[in-house]
Amino acid sequence: MSSSPVAGPAPIGPTPGSDAGPTDRPTPDRPRGQGRHGRRVRPVSAGTPRGPRRRAGRYWPQYLAISPYYLLFSVFMLFPVLYTVYLAFQKWDGIGDMHFVGFQQFRFLWDDPVFWLSVRNTLVIWVLSTVPMLFLALVLAVLVNSTRRLTAFYRVALFIPSITSLVAIAIFFGAVFSNNFGLINAILRSVHVSAVPWMSNEWTIKLVIAALMTWQWTGYNAIIYLAGLQAIPSELYEAAKMDGARPVRIFFSITVPLLRPIILFTVVISTVTGLQSFTEPQVLFGSEAATNPNSGGPGQAGLTTLLYFYHQAFDNNDFGYGAAIVWAFFLVILLIVLVNWRLVQRKDRRP
Repeated sequence: MSSSPVAGPAPIGPTPGSDAGPTDRPTPDRPRGQGRHGRRVRPVSAGTPRGPRRRAGRYWPQYLAISPYYLLFSVFMLFPVLYTVYLAFQKWDGIGDMHFVGFQQFRFLWDDPVFWLSVRNTLVIWVLSTVPMLFLALVLAVLVNSTRRLTAFYRVALFIPSITSLVAIAIFFGAVFSNNFGLINAILRSVHVSAVPWMSNEWTIKLVIAALMTWQWTGYNAIIYLAGLQAIPSELYEAAKMDGARPVRIFFSITVPLLRPIILFTVVISTVTGLQSFTEPQVLFGSEAATNPNSGGPGQAGLTTLLYFYHQAFDNNDFGYGAAIVWAFFLVILLIVLVNWRLVQRKDRRP
């Protein structure tokens, strides 16, 4: 009579044909399927995807939901920008065949006196508008922040010019600064002062365009500065007043240094938008020049670079040269933004 076989010790490694790994091996104090720290271990089959591909597949509904934006951006923004790079090396009138000309467009641009005139006009208008605009915006923000009544009304009043139609604003300023029937000259005549040729003199044309841009964007920047002022702790102002600091000293010693990041943001944004002035001179002087409505007024004093690009591309049908103009001016804007960044963001020198 044979005895029943006695079971030996359990094998240490996984048995042949089993999928259980070392982390799934049972022990006396840990049953099968449980990790070393008591966590449940799920067996992974050979066909299950792993890594970033599996995580990306889990979020495909979210990617699908935001895909229309990127499709529209690629078709109407990214592709035209990349296409202008190709177009800058072509000679094309918009209808016929393209002819590759290489760097001839940029060589002609370098020797084009009208292009450099437009760059000079744009820079002068930008300086005349940006410097007083940012200063007035900061002063208005400090005044609104110091009051406790009608703050909501002041915010709305400051923001209205930035959402008003730019064409309507340009038409209004053209009527106010008109040489013959303008409101400003009517006021000057009433006090026996000779009228000013606002729309025919080289510098007054730039002043009118700069005043228009200043009126439109001062309130917008003031709202941004106001948000930054409200984030400054009031204890700093109270301590400065207890030490006998005057308002001007508080403004330059506390307000301006703590607002430096916001000032940097407004300088960069104002630089980019200010150098892209197009609608202002185009509306102000478009009806006065019968032969060339996009010349920028008498003496081309209001001819900005984007207006010159528009004239070359859509009046002269020279789209290749127009693309070269905008890319060359893009490099100018980039250089000026970098210079402003370094000037505003410079670190304090340690003794």
